[in-house]
Amino acid sequence: MMDLMNSPRDRTATAARRPSMTDVAARAGVSYQTVSRVLNDPGIVKAETRAKVEAAIAELGFTRNLAARSLKTTRTGILGVVTDGSPLFGPATTTAAIEWAARDAGYSTLLTALRPGEGGESTAGRELLERGAEAIVVVAPHEGMLEALVSIARITPVVSVSALPQEAPGIRCVSVDQAAGARAVVQHLAERGHRSIVHLQGPTTWFDARGRVAGFEAAITDAGIDGEVTTPRSWGAESGYEYGHALDLSALPDAIFAANDQMALGLLRALRERGVSVPDDVSVVGFDDIEGSAYFTPPLTTVRQPFADLGWAAVHLVTSDDTTVAAPLLPATLVPRSSVRDR
Repeated sequence: MMDLMNSPRDRTATAARRPSMTDVAARAGVSYQTVSRVLNDPGIVKAETRAKVEAAIAELGFTRNLAARSLKTTRTGILGVVTDGSPLFGPATTTAAIEWAARDAGYSTLLTALRPGEGGESTAGRELLERGAEAIVVVAPHEGMLEALVSIARITPVVSVSALPQEAPGIRCVSVDQAAGARAVVQHLAERGHRSIVHLQGPTTWFDARGRVAGFEAAITDAGIDGEVTTPRSWGAESGYEYGHALDLSALPDAIFAANDQMALGLLRALRERGVSVPDDVSVVGFDDIEGSAYFTPPLTTVRQPFADLGWAAVHLVTSDDTTVAAPLLPATLVPRSSVRDR
């Protein structure tokens, strides 16, 4: 009769079984509790014993069963992240920064992207919590995310990554100071003799765009120079290109401050096609410091946002047990390049 305990089928099943903490304990010759201490509080275990357990873990290929652990501790190590799925540089880079920061802090992330128009009593927050999310970060760069943000905040406290703070119970906001970034642009231009500046405005449904307009208008008043804000436009390069082709070349301003680098890119193309020299005839400034902006023609003066720090700040705030921790307002930094000249 075939030895059933040593049959090929049994050996295959045994080989496929995930190693457990009991297996590790048996291999290391220690108790189950000792293995648990090595995994959760290794500093209290003698170095020699810890080395035996770590060697057994490596030999067996043991990994923690986080789902089982969460049933015992009510902690899952999972953060929920809600976005609108925007491919634009700011929101996409912010989302990536949150994921990196969460991983470095020992968390994994569950991401959900709301469909256009989805909001109100959105199921996004409930689904994330049901899947084990301990807390939720919402990347809310525009008005379209507000309804979903407030809906999720009814279920659990959230951190919003947004240029404007949201006045709603259960919501704390992490921001980059968009207005200060715009003020830095105006000050930089004014110090170099520019006396008339046009701000090529982004879409007003976006909080970043509003913050940049507010900073621009305040700085223009403080500097006592001429300023103009255009009608709202899309974030794409085509909006800057169209604006550049519609410009009256007989009455160019000293500088044009585009609300983001993509708009500035389209503007540079249009001006070049029309024989306008940048920066000799007009200076151009962008915002965001996207990858490649240093290689525009000419290299673009712009404002850099600290997206990595933004991700860290959001993760720290949402995972902190201290609800009195202040929500930070992070600085934006001017990056001078050769698209601006001294006048």
